[in-house]
Amino acid sequence: MLAALAQETRLELLRLLFVNGATGLPAGEIASQLGVPPSTLSFHLTAMEREGLLVATRHGRRIVYAVRLIGMRDLLGFLTETCCAGQPGLCGDIARFLPLISEEPSMTPSFNVLFLCTANSARSIMAEAILNSIGAGRFRAWSAGSAPAAAPRPKVMEQLAALGHDTSALHSKSWEAFTHAEAPRMDFVIALCDMLDGQTCPDFGDRAVTGAWPLPDPMKFSGSAVEQAVLLNELYAALDRRIRMFISLPFASLDRIAVGRRLDDIGGRVTA
Repeated sequence: MLAALAQETRLELLRLLFVNGATGLPAGEIASQLGVPPSTLSFHLTAMEREGLLVATRHGRRIVYAVRLIGMRDLLGFLTETCCAGQPGLCGDIARFLPLISEEPSMTPSFNVLFLCTANSARSIMAEAILNSIGAGRFRAWSAGSAPAAAPRPKVMEQLAALGHDTSALHSKSWEAFTHAEAPRMDFVIALCDMLDGQTCPDFGDRAVTGAWPLPDPMKFSGSAVEQAVLLNELYAALDRRIRMFISLPFASLDRIAVGRRLDDIGGRVTA
């Protein structure tokens, strides 16, 4: 929580929402009052929500944010106990000034990540399976394509199943499935090929940070069945390494631009 607050805009945001109490403010009004671009604000809101400082509630098409008082009580209780040598009374027991709340609000402290490639039959399917497996509840992955195949490649599904991944929900689909109002809001959209050249990518919202991790297309693998299997395993390993670097980023202490740079840096790493 302290790491998430170690940024001036986030402190101003917290002050503003404290003044407005439990009713909170819509994201658009917060951006207007703070003079912060909506895309930048959404990144800060996501980081603070993930760390339990804010709670978001949907009202029609608007998202209203408020201070999560239970989280603030925990933080202030920790500070008074720690800073006052186990005697909160020496600090005036600051936490008592926050109102008591009887139950925990509903929260989803995670990042949504969409992996894209042309056919959504191999690379993006692998990435979806890997991130959902190692994301430890902090990440939720999806995949899609600009010209989706009828189904994922059988060899890819066999490989994922052999490695212990649940493949029951994996299927090829168009990226248009993630553009309607009911679709989950994406925090990250990562392209795994050069498919965006000459194409118009859909609008996935202001909060999405985009990145490119170009990787070889399994459809172009040549050689014997054994050689192709080796190349497929190398592709899986390259995705696994990049995704592990991605989930280890210090999101709470980075702003939107810095995360975007880290994302592209990961995409530029040597995969061998």
